Amino acid sequence: MRLIGWAIALAAAGLTPAAAATAPAPSSTTSTTAAAPSVNATPPAGTAQNPGQPDAAQAATVVPGTVGHAIPTPGIGQPDGRKGLQTQFTPIGEEAANFHDYWLLPLCAIISIIVLVLLVTALIRFRRGANPIPSRNSHNTTIEVIWTLVPVLILVAIAIPSIRLLRHVYTPPPADLTVKVTGHQWYWSYELPDYGVTFDSYMLKEASDPTRQANQRARTNADGPPLLAVDNRLVLPAGKVVKFIVTADDVIHSFAVPAFWIKQDANPGQLHETWAYIRSPGVYFGQCSELCGARHGFMPIVVEATTPARFAQWVAEKGGHAPGAAPTAPDSTAISPVSEASPAAAAAASGGATAPAPAPAQNNQNVANRATQSK
Repeated sequence: MRLIGWAIALAAAGLTPAAAATAPAPSSTTSTTAAAPSVNATPPAGTAQNPGQPDAAQAATVVPGTVGHAIPTPGIGQPDGRKGLQTQFTPIGEEAANFHDYWLLPLCAIISIIVLVLLVTALIRFRRGANPIPSRNSHNTTIEVIWTLVPVLILVAIAIPSIRLLRHVYTPPPADLTVKVTGHQWYWSYELPDYGVTFDSYMLKEASDPTRQANQRARTNADGPPLLAVDNRLVLPAGKVVKFIVTADDVIHSFAVPAFWIKQDANPGQLHETWAYIRSPGVYFGQCSELCGARHGFMPIVVEATTPARFAQWVAEKGGHAPGAAPTAPDSTAISPVSEASPAAAAAASGGATAPAPAPAQNNQNVANRATQSK
């Protein structure tokens, strides 16, 4: 009996692959339909549609010079090889740059020159050849008072404008709009809660970059310098106080825009605040300034300042709304233009009799009655 059981098991195991191999083939109609892909089929997101070529539909929507795609000005809001600070376009940036250029640097230069003169004097006047018998003086009250008071006066001269600058940084005026900035590995997310706008911002890769997917738009000179251009810019109105709420969702990042004198750390689980008043329209570039991982150098920041009218246009293009106004949803009970314009067609579609259209005078009277009731 055991041998019979083993024989049945072996026979079943041998027949199983044979049955799978001899499975009935589908009909020719079915196989042809399944094998031929639909002409209008849309590839999954992130799939290269035309290898080596950018997505034509996406590239067609980008018009250099339009809102959100303003052409940057060389030397404005971007590094241009200078050794000093970038030109500042905010009140805080101008105050800090003036403090740095016209107070700290001259003070450092003066101190360096004085110290150099003292060193050279000591080397020449008090060398062994000029003073074979050294002085035996151990105390000099005048010198000790000088080298105690002078550093104190220098620190006071630095502290007064520094504290004034810090007070201006951390006592911002009332904000006209708020932007929430979230750092990710490795891109930025922006949210304008008052306008209902939320989007992500990624760096634009070069056309020759082998890691660029075919449906990703390549960087052009109209987008900005290499490694600094992004696909979605943060558009803000010039002449308005903007409050930035900065955070992160993974590791520590740093939101930095040199032309605004902004460098605010983004810590997971914490909300940090900074602000800016952009004086003039333009395109301003920045980067993450905290070592946040392997692609730390590939998460740039681009702020496009524009007029309030163009900012409102950008908000509408992003699907947002005016502050305090909720998005308008379509009213399913409203009379459609077709039925309102053609009562006969609506009645025919419902299968009922067509009601006679009211006279023009009666229509005007109905409109007047509704206006009176609304008042």
